[in-house]
Amino acid sequence: MKILVCISHVPDTTSKINFTEDDSKFDTNGVQFVINPNDEFGLTRAMWLKEKQSANVTVVNVGGAETEPTLRKALAIGADAAIRVNTPATESFSVAKQLANVVKDGEYDLVIAGRESIDYNGGMVPGMIAGLTNANFVNNCIGLEVDGNSATATREIDGGKETLSTSLPLIIGGQKGLVDESELRIPNMRGIMMARKKPLTIVEPIESNQETTSIKFEKPAAKGAVKLVSEDNLDELINLLHNEAKVI
Repeated sequence: MKILVCISHVPDTTSKINFTEDDSKFDTNGVQFVINPNDEFGLTRAMWLKEKQSANVTVVNVGGAETEPTLRKALAIGADAAIRVNTPATESFSVAKQLANVVKDGEYDLVIAGRESIDYNGGMVPGMIAGLTNANFVNNCIGLEVDGNSATATREIDGGKETLSTSLPLIIGGQKGLVDESELRIPNMRGIMMARKKPLTIVEPIESNQETTSIKFEKPAAKGAVKLVSEDNLDELINLLHNEAKVI
């Protein structure tokens, strides 16, 4: 079984975010980048399938040379090979189109993508890949078993979860729950050394129109000052809640 895991190169959630050029561009200076958490759950599940079913696992990313350390980390975790599509990840449709081309060329049985990336939170790429490749698709996936050419997937729905049976080829949008957080893997020294010898192929992008453009970014409003009310002064508390906060 051939598995392709889509990897997004995203800022660490602890990074301080700033913008440049009149808030129209993301400032990458001083920002630490990591594997997108939803993709990391998917990569860990792919490692499980590799060990249980001798699957071959390739990771892929759309981005410039600056994303290669993230791909190397995925190789150190245990992926067999990596592909970098040599173009910036500017918007969802163009990224999905590049990834769909990789999927078609590689004839992968299973494509695992994160439900969404934690930077733009678009949540569109996995479904678009499925549409462009005419593959079965399960989003919000929190469980996956593969038996031959068949798969059983569990997805999160409003108020519960749903278990589905489908066939390969299959695209999933994975998330927390696909594996337990305790199962996430940290590269060890042996894995890091081996990753240096694993193939990282750079492919040129296919022609694709950019359907959307980010015009401006805006930070959330700063938190307002906190007012402390004495526990003995309930009248003042009620007055503030009613007339200032307007929640009662």
